[in-house]
Amino acid sequence: MTDAETLAAPSVEAAPRLLIEGETCWRRARADRAAVLIDGEEYFAALDAALERAQRSVRVLCWDLHGGIRLRRPEAEPSDDETSPTLLERLDGLVRQRRDLEIWVLEWDFALLYAFERQFLPTLRFGLSTHRRLHFELDGEHPIGGSHHEKLVVIDDRIAFCGGFDLAACRWDTRAHRAGDPRRRDPGAPDYRAFHDAMLLVDGDAAAALGELARRRWHRATGRRLDERRGDDDPWPRDVEPRFRDVEVGIARTRPGGEDEEPRSEVEALYLASLRAAERWIYIESQYLTAHAVGAVLAERLAEPDGPEVVIVSTRSCEGWLEENTMGVLRARWLGRLRDADRDGRLRVLHPVVPDLEPDRYTVHAKLAVIDDRLLRIGSANLANRSMGLDSECDLAIEARDDATAATIAGVRNDLLAEHLGTTPERVAGELHARGSLVDAVDALRGGPRTLDAIEATAEDWMDELVPDGAIFDPERPVPPDELLGQLLSGSPGPERLRRALPWLFGVVAIAALAAAWRWTPLSEWIAPERLAALAAPLRTHAAGPWLAAGAIALAGSALVPITAMTVGAALVFGPLVGFAVALAGALVSAVLGFGIGRLLWSDAVRRLTGPRLARIRASLARDGVLTVAAVRLVPVAPFTIVNIAAGASSIGFRDYVLGTALAMAPGTFVLAVVTDRARRLLDEPGFGAALVVLGIVAGAAMALRIARRHLSGDAPSEQ
Repeated sequence: MTDAETLAAPSVEAAPRLLIEGETCWRRARADRAAVLIDGEEYFAALDAALERAQRSVRVLCWDLHGGIRLRRPEAEPSDDETSPTLLERLDGLVRQRRDLEIWVLEWDFALLYAFERQFLPTLRFGLSTHRRLHFELDGEHPIGGSHHEKLVVIDDRIAFCGGFDLAACRWDTRAHRAGDPRRRDPGAPDYRAFHDAMLLVDGDAAAALGELARRRWHRATGRRLDERRGDDDPWPRDVEPRFRDVEVGIARTRPGGEDEEPRSEVEALYLASLRAAERWIYIESQYLTAHAVGAVLAERLAEPDGPEVVIVSTRSCEGWLEENTMGVLRARWLGRLRDADRDGRLRVLHPVVPDLEPDRYTVHAKLAVIDDRLLRIGSANLANRSMGLDSECDLAIEARDDATAATIAGVRNDLLAEHLGTTPERVAGELHARGSLVDAVDALRGGPRTLDAIEATAEDWMDELVPDGAIFDPERPVPPDELLGQLLSGSPGPERLRRALPWLFGVVAIAALAAAWRWTPLSEWIAPERLAALAAPLRTHAAGPWLAAGAIALAGSALVPITAMTVGAALVFGPLVGFAVALAGALVSAVLGFGIGRLLWSDAVRRLTGPRLARIRASLARDGVLTVAAVRLVPVAPFTIVNIAAGASSIGFRDYVLGTALAMAPGTFVLAVVTDRARRLLDEPGFGAALVVLGIVAGAAMALRIARRHLSGDAPSEQ
C-alpha cells in the first residue's frame, strides 16, 4: 500500500465501534481472509473454482437464478458451439461426481409474479433431470409485496460469497464493460446491458456464521432443518488473492418479521450509524436511491458547514419506462433533497460512461459503501426503502480497527473509482493525497473516454404529482392487503396527492404493465400486438372468429399472457367494439377458470404455486364482495391470476366475483380497444382532429375512473 492510501480518519483504533451486535449487525465474526470480487468475470470464475473444490455442501440463497448461464466465458469461446457447462449442468455434475456432496438452492418464490422475466418452471428443471442430492426450493415466506433478496453462496461452511450478484442471466461482464462484447449474452438475451456489481468472499468463523444464516433461511422457507456440513479441505479458490487478512466481519440483515420472527433492520441501522460517524468521505454505489431515512441523514450531513463529502455512483436512468416513472421519480425527489442541502458543493451523483456504449446501456447493480477509510460494506441491500424493512437482505461489513485494514479499505474505494474513471488505483490515491478532497480528486480525473458524468435526475411535473411518495412502489415495511386498499381507496388515510392522482394512476399502471411486458420479457416477440393480430387475422372473416378469439384469450390469460396485449391485438383485428367484446369476454372466462382452480383445487399444491400471499388476499376478498374484487383489480395488490385463484379459494360468492371483475375490467378494456383503433387510424392518416379524438377519449376515461373511485372509496376495507 502507498502512503497516499492511508488517508484514513484519525485514530481508527480509538474510534467508537460501528459494528455492534444486536444493533447494527446480527453478528461479528473473524475471517482469516477476505477478498473483494468486482464484476461478473471475477466473481463467476472464483465461484466456479470454489465449486470445483467443494466436498460436502453448497448452499445458495438468491433472488433470481437461471440454470442456463455459463460461469466461465474465455476470450476464444466460439459463438455457436458453447464448450463450458451451464450452471445447472455444473451443479448436477458435481453431485454426481462426489457422493458426499449435497447442494441446496433457495430462490425467491416469484411464482406467478415474474413468470415471464425468469427461467420458466425452475422447479421442474431442477427436479426432473437432476440428481436427488441437488435440492431446489422456492422461498415464499415473505410479506405481500416483499421478496427474498439475499445473494449468498456458502461452500462446506468454510467459505462464503455475499453481495449483489444473483446466479441469473445478464450478470456476467468484465471490468472493461466493453461495448459489443460477444460474451455478454445469455439465454434469451443475446446482447444485454453492461453490468457492474461486487461480492465479498470470506472464510473462517464469518463463513460459518453465514452457513448458519443460510440453514435458518432454508428451514423458514421449507420447514426442514439442515445440519452443518463442514469439509476437511480448504475450498478457497487458488487464483483469488485475499485483500484482507485476519479481520472482523459484521453481518447485517433486514428481516420483515412474521409469526415466528421479529423484524430486524440492522442494514438500515448500520447505514445510519456509519453515515453519522463519517468525518471526511462517503462513497456509495447503489442501483436505487430512494431510502427515506438514509436520504435524511445524508441531507443533514451535507447541510453541516464541515460535514463529509459524498460521492454516489448509480445507473444513469432506471431500466425501462415503468421503472423510470416509478422508482426514477422517487430517486429524483431523493436527489433533489440532497442537492437542496448541499450548499457547499460537497455532493457528486455520477454514472459511468464507457466508450461506444450508450449511457443507458450500463447497469450499476452494486450495493456497497465506503465510509472514510473506516468501513467497507458490500451486500444485497439497495438504498431503497424496501431493502430497509420489507425484503430479506444480507450485507457484510469490515470495520478498520488498525491502519493496515484502513489502508486496504481505502484501496478498495480507489480501485472502484479507477475502474469507473479509466485510470489506476495509484493515480486515484495520488490525487486524493494531493488535494485532500474526494470530490476534487474525482473532478480532476473526470473527462476522459471512460469517465463519470453527472446524473441529472428530474421528473416531469405531472409524473411527480402522480407518483405517491413510496408507499406503493417502494414501501418501508410490510403492508397488509386491507391497509394497502385503505390507503389507496379510503377518503381519509393516505396522502392527499395520491387521492387526487389515483384515477390517473390506474391508467398509468395499465399502460406501464403493457410496456413492461413488450419490452422486458423473453416472449416479447410473441406477445407483440402486431404479431397477435397477424396470427388472429384469419378469424376476421370466419363466422365463429370472435368466439374462437375469445377462447384463445381465455386460455392465454390463464397461461399468464398479458390481457392488455391481447386486447390491443383483438382491437386491431376486429375493430374497437367487437374487439372490446372479444377481449372482455376472454378476460372474464380466464378469470372464471382461475376462480374454478381456486375453488376446486385448493390444496397444498395450490398453496405452493402461489405462496402464502394467496391466503392473505383471499381473506380480504371474502369479507367485502363486489367492491373489494373491483378494487383489487384496479390496484396492483397482486397479479391477475393470483387474484383469480385467491378469490376461488375464499368464500366469496361467484356472482360477486364475476360482477366485481367485470366492473373493474370493462372500462379499461373499452378505452384500450378504442384508443388502439384511434391510434392506428392516426398513424395511417395523421391529423389534428384525429389526435383530439384520442385525447378526448383518454380524458373521458380519466373522468369515469374518478367517478368510479368516489363510489369505491366509501366501501373500501378500512385499515386494521
